[in-house]
Amino acid sequence: MHDVRRHVPAARADTSGPRPDARPRSREADDAEVMRELLLDPDPELLEHGETLQYRAPGVQDGVLRRLRRGHYRIERDLDLHGHNRDQAQRAILRFLADCRDRDLRCVRIVHGKGNRSPNSGPVLKRLLDGWLRKRKDVLAFCSARAVDGGSGAIYVLLRKG
Repeated sequence: MHDVRRHVPAARADTSGPRPDARPRSREADDAEVMRELLLDPDPELLEHGETLQYRAPGVQDGVLRRLRRGHYRIERDLDLHGHNRDQAQRAILRFLADCRDRDLRCVRIVHGKGNRSPNSGPVLKRLLDGWLRKRKDVLAFCSARAVDGGSGAIYVLLRKG
């Protein structure tokens, strides 16, 4: 210990080293993330007001419905109801959902149409489908599809596991 000297603190801090970058990197990263999200597909809920269908069974988290609306689940099967009347559509849906349950499919799309050629006032099958699916215990959630998958003329349906 004979080489040990007492350290005398300097009156000023040493500023001779490199200075930190003055750019606000955290803010730049936040701005880049916002731009990335803006370039993604928009939330369908923001595009089609009044025409969209949406349902979430009790106990299903908001995030599940949000991911379903944004098309984050892989569509495993489709059913197109164009040209069906009320009775034909109901039978087709019952068969379709039973088949999906047997195959243990989780996310499907049902195209019901927008009702543009309907002689009645508005989309008949869309309103009926909304009521039918809300009564089923195997349906966890459903919502109107994104524009690329049919928009307000189709719905995504999330089914309960086997």
